[in-house]
Amino acid sequence: MDIQRPKSKQPIPENAKKVFKGVLFDTYQWEQEMFDGTKATFERLKRPDTTVVFPVLDDGRIVLTKQEQPGKEPFIGTAGGRIDEGEDVLSSAKRELLEESGYQAEEFFLWDAQHPVGKVDWVVYTFIAKGLKKVADLDLDAGEKIELFTVTLDELIDLASDKSFSEREIAAQFIEAKFNPKKKEELKELFKPL
Repeated sequence: MDIQRPKSKQPIPENAKKVFKGVLFDTYQWEQEMFDGTKATFERLKRPDTTVVFPVLDDGRIVLTKQEQPGKEPFIGTAGGRIDEGEDVLSSAKRELLEESGYQAEEFFLWDAQHPVGKVDWVVYTFIAKGLKKVADLDLDAGEKIELFTVTLDELIDLASDKSFSEREIAAQFIEAKFNPKKKEELKELFKPL
C-alpha cells in the first residue's frame, strides 16, 4: 500500500529554522513579508504523525477503547498512536492495533488522512481493519490504561458527537451520517466485515 502524506495548507517553508526541539513538538520560525512590505516572525509546530485504527469484528461490531492517560480526562477512542521514527504508516497502524487491542487484521483500508490542526505540521491517518484475529494481550505503554469494548455502527455514529470521543478529526463523518442517509449508507459499506 503506497500511502502519500497529504500536503499541508500552511507548510513550513524551507528557510524556516528549528528554534526548539521538544520531546513531542519541535518549533520552527521564519521571517515572513506582510502585505504592506513589513516583516514579521511566523511560527509553526511539528510533531510525529499519527495512525488510528477502527477494527471491525466478523459480526460487524467495532472495537473501541476507553482510555486513561496521565494529565488527561478519560476518553473514548480507537487503537492508535504516534508513528515511530523510521516506521512507515501502515506498519504503525498494524503495531498500534496489536499493542492496544491484541488483534491482527487481514486487511487495512486507509479511510482518511489529514492535517487536523492549522498551525501544526501533523497528519492523522485513519484506517479500518477487517478480518480480525485475537493473537495477544494488550501491550500498553506505562502511561496508558485501556479497556476494550464493542459498538455497532449506529452506536458509533451516536458516540461521535460525545465530548469524550477523542477522534475529532473523523467525528464529522459520523455526525453527518446521523442526518444524511447517503452518508450513512457509505459508512455501512465501509464498515462492513470481510
